[in-house]
Amino acid sequence: MCGRYAASRRPEDLAGIFEIEKWDVEETLAPDYNVAPTKEVYAVLDRPVKDADSPRPVRQLRKLKWGLVPSWAKTPEGGARMINARAETVHEKPSYRRAFTSRRCIIPADGYYEWVTGTTERDLEVEGKKKRPRKQPYFVTPADGSVFAMAGLYEFWRDRTLPDEHPLAWWVTCSVITTEAETTPLAVAPDEGPRALADIHPRMPLMLTPDRWDSWLDPAGTNPDALRDLLAPPPTGLMRAFPVSTAVSNVRNNGPELLKELEGPEEGTLF
Repeated sequence: MCGRYAASRRPEDLAGIFEIEKWDVEETLAPDYNVAPTKEVYAVLDRPVKDADSPRPVRQLRKLKWGLVPSWAKTPEGGARMINARAETVHEKPSYRRAFTSRRCIIPADGYYEWVTGTTERDLEVEGKKKRPRKQPYFVTPADGSVFAMAGLYEFWRDRTLPDEHPLAWWVTCSVITTEAETTPLAVAPDEGPRALADIHPRMPLMLTPDRWDSWLDPAGTNPDALRDLLAPPPTGLMRAFPVSTAVSNVRNNGPELLKELEGPEEGTLF
């Protein structure tokens, strides 16, 4: 799954990476090292610009809310639960299938956080002792330092309780597509702990390699079968993972120190 990630790149940098043609300076977001559901996040999408002379799609960097609200939803309350869409079923689920064929995006990140339950705590649970498991967080990121381009969907939702001219009348929300975690060895693995992403968690965000960006973002691509081909996992051996401080478990903590690599799991959270 993807329940937390880091996004520290500036819009100017993202514009160069993704060949962005349009982004609003007024929508600039501060670097976020602990992105959580319902936060505003950057997304890359191809879409015609409203009131423009040409109807051609323009590559834009937009500010969206993480947690997809389907256009037909009566209220936005379920958005916080719809942060992830499974690659295996995204084409058929009512909440995602329309966005899958017409509103796809890329959500850029430095990498994502995932938690594993320590062996000691797992044993206590098996023994029936009532102790809340303490989990060790890991940060997963491309080994070469490149952007982690997560496949995503976006959707528009109209708040019918507000007049058309109200700035909050329209919500634009998004979801991250996930796939099965890799079972092959990490490009760089910690000295102590998991050797593959599947050792950390059975799911992971679907990372799109640059050769798939244009096809994924192209709004003219509406064939579900062709689009599903783009959801194939990326080549193996691209990722590294390392333990980070449990401070990231608290959404109030936010800073570059959260990405500091630890020499090993924190005490009490042995893998």
